Amino acid sequence: MAARIALLVSGRGSNLQAVLDAIAAGVLDAEVVGVFSDKPAAPALQRVDPALRWSADARSFSDRAAFDAALADAVAASRPEWVVCAGYMRILGDAFVQRFRGRLLNIHPSLLPKYRGLRTHARALEAGDREHGASMHFVVPELDAGAVVAQCRIPVEPDDSVETLAQRLLRFEHRLLVAVLALAAAGRIAEHDGLASCDGHALFNPLRLDSAGQLSPADT
Repeated sequence: MAARIALLVSGRGSNLQAVLDAIAAGVLDAEVVGVFSDKPAAPALQRVDPALRWSADARSFSDRAAFDAALADAVAASRPEWVVCAGYMRILGDAFVQRFRGRLLNIHPSLLPKYRGLRTHARALEAGDREHGASMHFVVPELDAGAVVAQCRIPVEPDDSVETLAQRLLRFEHRLLVAVLALAAAGRIAEHDGLASCDGHALFNPLRLDSAGQLSPADT
């Protein structure tokens, strides 16, 4: 049976589209059961049927906790097996994270633990990094600090700008997202005591995405 996946989005929805395309192509055995946003005008919402959309302006709530509670209730009502932050730009409160702990994933555009938070591409360039990438990790209350399941890596070119680096990384982000969700849908990944595991084996180093879009141990 296809895994039930809910996605949280804030922007254009390219990650969401990668998931939808992978499902349509038979690469990902999953069903998108809801798309949720803190921005009612987010273009990502237009990529799915209206029946699957939920959005609310966080500024209309009394505080962050009230918005998070409404969001959590809406997500829970879709009965997801996995909840995925796919370009969701709002920090989730502790109560939301704890409600979905162990089945809440995020894709982040840096090689964590480097560059938690925003401006990851600019910070990689400012630091003179020769390599950049993206990470798929379990979400915990501390920002971008959860156990990393897998990463993709690309070289930083001498003439890269923030825009060119971000654009070149994006297609690898999409592959990483789909590859990790395929593991999740198959019940092959889990998180326990702050450590990710795959097929019951602890991941002391994240899996790495290869040129064929497959995940393998980082030391092979």
